[in-house]
Amino acid sequence: MTKASIKKNHFKKNWQLYLMLVLPITFFVIFKYIPMYGAQIAFRKYRAIDGIWGSQWVGLKYFHKFLVSHNFFSIIKNTLSLSVLQLILGFPAPIIIALALNTTLRTRFKKVVQFTIYAPHFLSVVVMCGLIIQFLDPRLGIVNKLISLIGIGPINFLGKPSLFNDVYVWTNIWQSTGWGTIIYLAALSNIDPNLHEAASIDGASRFQRVKYIDFPGILPTAITLLILNCGRIVRVGFQKVLLLQNSLNLQSSEVIQTYTYRIGLASQMADFSYAAAIGIFTSIINLILIVSVNKISKKINNYGIW
Repeated sequence: MTKASIKKNHFKKNWQLYLMLVLPITFFVIFKYIPMYGAQIAFRKYRAIDGIWGSQWVGLKYFHKFLVSHNFFSIIKNTLSLSVLQLILGFPAPIIIALALNTTLRTRFKKVVQFTIYAPHFLSVVVMCGLIIQFLDPRLGIVNKLISLIGIGPINFLGKPSLFNDVYVWTNIWQSTGWGTIIYLAALSNIDPNLHEAASIDGASRFQRVKYIDFPGILPTAITLLILNCGRIVRVGFQKVLLLQNSLNLQSSEVIQTYTYRIGLASQMADFSYAAAIGIFTSIINLILIVSVNKISKKINNYGIW
């Protein structure tokens, strides 16, 4: 049989699977690839009246404008500080909780903890930010009410630039840790139980089984998620930052995404070309980071996402 006939027979036998691919492929083509046509406005002095092709070509003018802008370094610093702090504190949290829950023998306790930490994941960002603002209110917030019991005066958490990173990161951990825990628990469920039985017979303690069986078992999943998280280091959650942002904490809360929003949509100038250039700049940095981290991971432990 020729290769063409083999492929034809394979397609006939598995046509249902190929049919299932039509919808996701169509989605990506319409909403991901076709809009890339408009990315060229980053290289043009775009005017809506002239259209994309009719606008003047200016090359890398807007990229240079962003790189030499007076607030470039402060925006990059704010973005990286939020992302790196979130990665350092937020990434290990679901791993630790998943390993702890996996070792417990109390099924009911395990389910209660899972539900408790996973519930915030279902809250929208708008609702979550509303709760955060209410909880941290200097006069009526429950957090200030509690700390006043130990003699600490009211603190305007969202009014102090030095506290914005802590508020953002710890509330983000509260909301996202449950989802990460579910992923790692699913990875732990794939570990062969016979390994634990053999280790118990050989006298291994519970900590040793976690260290030499459970942790290596979820390491590929952890590395994959770490690489993907590193690829989003320059893309901080836009909605949450914008909703928690105010004039008092702006010096530490202005990140690339909120700055792009103000330049492209919120300001009267509506400089779409400048905003598009910043977006492309961010995407290039993220691509470089994810490729670099993947290459480093393959060199260190021979594992990567491609």
